[in-house]
Amino acid sequence: MEYRALGRTGWKISAIGFGAWGIGGADWGPTDDKTSLAALNQAIDLGVNFIDTADVYGDGHSERLVAEVRKARSEEIIVATKAGRRLNPHIAAGYNRQNLTSFVERSLQNLQVEALDLLQLHSPPHEVYDMPEVFGILDDLVKQGKIRFYGVSVERVDEALKAITYPNLQSVQIIFNMFRLKPAEQFFAAARERQVGILARVPLASGMLTGKLTRNTQFAPTDHRSFNRHGEAFDQGETFSGVDYETGLQAVEELRALVPQGATMAQFALRWILMFPEVTSTIPGGKNPQQVKDNVQAASLPPLSDETMRRVREVYDKYLCSSSGIMLTISMWSLYLNFPVARHMGRHMRKPFGKDGTQLIAGSWSLIS
Repeated sequence: MEYRALGRTGWKISAIGFGAWGIGGADWGPTDDKTSLAALNQAIDLGVNFIDTADVYGDGHSERLVAEVRKARSEEIIVATKAGRRLNPHIAAGYNRQNLTSFVERSLQNLQVEALDLLQLHSPPHEVYDMPEVFGILDDLVKQGKIRFYGVSVERVDEALKAITYPNLQSVQIIFNMFRLKPAEQFFAAARERQVGILARVPLASGMLTGKLTRNTQFAPTDHRSFNRHGEAFDQGETFSGVDYETGLQAVEELRALVPQGATMAQFALRWILMFPEVTSTIPGGKNPQQVKDNVQAASLPPLSDETMRRVREVYDKYLCSSSGIMLTISMWSLYLNFPVARHMGRHMRKPFGKDGTQLIAGSWSLIS
C-alpha cells in the first residue's frame, strides 16, 4: 500500500481508502452487518488506514460500525466523517453554531471518540462557502478539542477553490474519476500550492466504471441508482457522476480495451486516479471482503503509460466532455416540471428542522456521498 500526506495534518493515509456509505444501509442495495464488519477488517488487514463515513449514512449506522471495528483493532485508523446533511431543509442558515456542534457531538457518540479526526462539511449549499463565520465555528470546535482537523466535501470545482482560501482547511473531497476530469484541470494545482489534501470520491462512478453494469442491470428500489439518475432526489452529479447511463456504458466499452492485462476495469479506474499525485486518497466503497481486496490491489498495479492516459482522455472528450452539462439541464427541468421527487426523499427523512434551519430534530438524509 502507498501512503500519501493528507494536507498539513501530519498524517499519511492509504492511497486507497474505504468509503463507508454502502455499509450504512440500503442506499446501495441490501447489506448485513456481519459482512460489512468483515469488509472493514479486510481493508485494515490489507493496509488501509483511512475510512470515510458520514452521520447520515444509515442515520449513523455506518459510523457505529466503524467505531466497532476501530475499537477492536490495534492499528491507527484515521476516520473522516461529515456533517450538514441532517438539515431539513438543507439551507445555508442551518450551518450555525448550535447545529454544527450538535452534529459533531452526535458523531462523537457514534464513533466513541473524544475528538473527530477529520470533520467535513457535507456538500453544503453554495452560499456556505461565502460565510466565513461557518469556518470560524469549525476553528472553535478545533480549539474545544471536539475535532482535530476539518475539510469540505464539494459538488463543484468553484466551491473547492473558494474553500481552500480558508487557512485552516485541510482537505477537499471531490468527485474525480475517468468521467470527471475538470478537478484535475482547474483545481489540483491550487490545492497543491496550498498543501490541501484531495480525497477522490465516487471513483467508480457509482459502479459504472467497474464494467459490470449493462442495459439490463436492475437495482433495488432503495438503491439511489434506480431513482436518482437525473437528480430527482438529491445532488444530480452524485449518481453515475451525472453521466447519462447509456452514454456511460458506451464510454466504458471503449475504456475496456485499455485495461492492463491481469487487472479488472475497476482496478484500472482506481489506478488511473492514483496517477495524479495531488490526490491523497481515493475512497471506493466495499460491501464485502472480496470487493475490498479487489479495490486495494489497484494500488499495486504498475503506473499507466502516457499513451494510456492520453487514450482515456480521448474517450472522455468523445463521450463525456459535455455530458454533465446536458444532465444538469435535464435535472433542472425535472424539478421545474415537478416530477415526483418527494416519494424518494421521504423514505430517508424524518422530522424536519424549523423554517430557519436552527432547530435540531432527529432526521436523516442518507443519500449523499
